[in-house]
Amino acid sequence: MRSIDDPGLVIGRRPEQEATFLPEPDPEPLFCPIVSADDHVLEPADVFSRRMPRALVDAAPHVVYDADDAAYWQIDDLRMPNVILNGAVGRPFEEWDTSPQRFDEFRPGVMDVDARLADMDLCGIWGSLCFPSATWGFTGSVLAQLRDQEVGLAAVRAYNDWMLEDWCGAAPDRFISCQLPWLSDPELAAQEIRRNAARGFRSVSFSENPEGKGLPSIHSGHWDPFFAACEETGTVINLHVGSSGIINQPSSDSPMEVLTSLFPVNAITAVVDWIFAKIPARYPGIRIALSEGGTSWVPMVVERLHRAWRQVDASMQSWQRADGDPVEYLHRNFWFTSIEDPSAFHALDVIGEDKVLVETDYPHQDSTWPNAQDMILGSSCTCRPQP
Repeated sequence: MRSIDDPGLVIGRRPEQEATFLPEPDPEPLFCPIVSADDHVLEPADVFSRRMPRALVDAAPHVVYDADDAAYWQIDDLRMPNVILNGAVGRPFEEWDTSPQRFDEFRPGVMDVDARLADMDLCGIWGSLCFPSATWGFTGSVLAQLRDQEVGLAAVRAYNDWMLEDWCGAAPDRFISCQLPWLSDPELAAQEIRRNAARGFRSVSFSENPEGKGLPSIHSGHWDPFFAACEETGTVINLHVGSSGIINQPSSDSPMEVLTSLFPVNAITAVVDWIFAKIPARYPGIRIALSEGGTSWVPMVVERLHRAWRQVDASMQSWQRADGDPVEYLHRNFWFTSIEDPSAFHALDVIGEDKVLVETDYPHQDSTWPNAQDMILGSSCTCRPQP
């Protein structure tokens, strides 16, 4: 397994490398307005220092630069580079490598909120929910692992303040607020969910498999206070695929194309595991979105859940007929995100047309920007309209 939210595969900056920016795209013809359920943002260098208590700032993550002005985050004793993974849009494919980048080598919309809004307007994206950059893990797991836990909690709060006030606050009608959880303590995490819901947060990023990060599993009961707070406040739990720190790599030398092709497998395992962990059964009002998980696999999972339900009386495990039909939980408590799933749009009768969310994953490598309208038009329509 390789980590997806840990850019530790850095090979070093190529000599005399200069960033190339593609020509500015023309605005797309509008087919339909888009609300993207999964985008990302590259955080500014002062995301922590501006908002943390002064006594903790020196120990907080901060940016340092090398001789080429490439930016690195100093996180305890670890130095993490800003890599192209954090903002590939606007750059040619051949430059999508793991070399450290300067901040000015990213398209402005990667980290500037006004430029982001302009890029959204180019292809009809009305709304956007933004996850962190890969540096922090999509659930802020890096911050929860800081040596000084007081610093870690303060950093999570500072990040959430920045997300709500600076990023979403710049255009509250265009951005959907998503917070980072405090993964070190589920009771404190629950308190933060309630506090943040009261000030406007609508969702939280969480791992599809916290055990992959060395944390207790979703079957253990450890996270129950957190789940209860999310249900109570209506806070949507966004399970960003890959946030467990691992993605499927069948062979030790499987190339990246294999990992890319198998990316939705994490979502398949997550939805089944969460159902049989009885989370939707115990928290009937909980809402779970499988971010960047794809959608076209859902009919297959429905069929497999039907099979498991038929055979439940033979089960020697904890799931019993009294626990209910798992397919009902899938349809009631889960939402699925489509980045490029043409076949899924022809199976909405099985998936549920009100359960499919669209994402553009700006500014990552698989983003459909600046052709998001064309992607949805091609996916949604059996026959494309003639000009």
